[in-house]
Amino acid sequence: MQGTSASPQRLNAATRSAHIREVVLAKGVALRQRYPILKHQDALGAGILAFALAGMIGSAALYIQGQMAWWVCLLLNAFFASLTHELEHDLIHSMYFRKQRVPHNVMMGLVWLARPSTINPWIRRHLHLNHHKVSGSETDMEERAITNGEPWGFARLLMIGDNIMSSFIRMLRAKTWAMKLSIIQRTLKVYAPLALMHWGAWYVFLGFHAANGLAYLMGTPIEWSATTMSVMSVIDIAAVVIIGPNVLRTFCLHFISSNMHYYGDIEPGNVMQQCQVLNAWWLWPLQAFCFNFGSSHGIHHFVVKEPFYIRQMTVPVAHKVMREMGVRFNDFGTFARANRFVRKDEAQGENVEGVRV
Repeated sequence: MQGTSASPQRLNAATRSAHIREVVLAKGVALRQRYPILKHQDALGAGILAFALAGMIGSAALYIQGQMAWWVCLLLNAFFASLTHELEHDLIHSMYFRKQRVPHNVMMGLVWLARPSTINPWIRRHLHLNHHKVSGSETDMEERAITNGEPWGFARLLMIGDNIMSSFIRMLRAKTWAMKLSIIQRTLKVYAPLALMHWGAWYVFLGFHAANGLAYLMGTPIEWSATTMSVMSVIDIAAVVIIGPNVLRTFCLHFISSNMHYYGDIEPGNVMQQCQVLNAWWLWPLQAFCFNFGSSHGIHHFVVKEPFYIRQMTVPVAHKVMREMGVRFNDFGTFARANRFVRKDEAQGENVEGVRV
């Protein structure tokens, strides 16, 4: 592969992808040789999960005891929950306890409990592996579900931050009653039971406080029953320690992910066209709650079997070779193109590989 980076325009997409993969894999090997602890992948995965769960529980305890402000707890738990998302993704690719089903499934269950806003991870496994096979196509249900390919507007904004709202809007758009019923059935299946409880409690929280706010403005306070107030005290706490953090994490992750993946006009199997890198400085408030996803996830499409912490460590090397090979960085025109790959300059005489025709 000598001289590859010097003239990428002369190489086809498969050759460029192979070169990126080779360089990133070599960096992973070098990191493991330099830091032998990285070879203990199962232990590291379990340790990171224990750290994230301890952080979430500790923050919740401090908030409940009045020793931590609500917003500090919410932000911390959104960050800790983002770690468990990365772990779930690695688990889906069988990176921890691959041949030990009990600890593997225990980890799957725990990362689900930490993120009750999400679909069943055992079901997500099939959707995500399919995502790698058909990324950017109509059958890429995982990315389509989080609005990849949707034109920007108020509907997409709602759908990005709320999984159930996304399904609801798709149900309303469905052209036949059979399609509507299918969407409802699929939603109930993949989100039961945790996400249905999570989003249900979120809607109750919003509705209760919106009603109180409106009543206050009208000068007619609502006299809620003792039972209602007791239930709401529990929901209010949950909104700070688990529900709110996951709403924030969901919005940040889905905003980044749905806009870094391309949709609709990419060549099947062409990894060079599947993702861009989103690492502009102003995205850091979002990246903080999805563990730098926009910067690192594109690497995963080239090198699937590296755990997320190795991927983060390879970012400098990976970005250098990806840029040399023609992977796009911060292509914000995708917002106006509804995630289509082709740009105006390409439509006017440049092909999708970035070479003049």
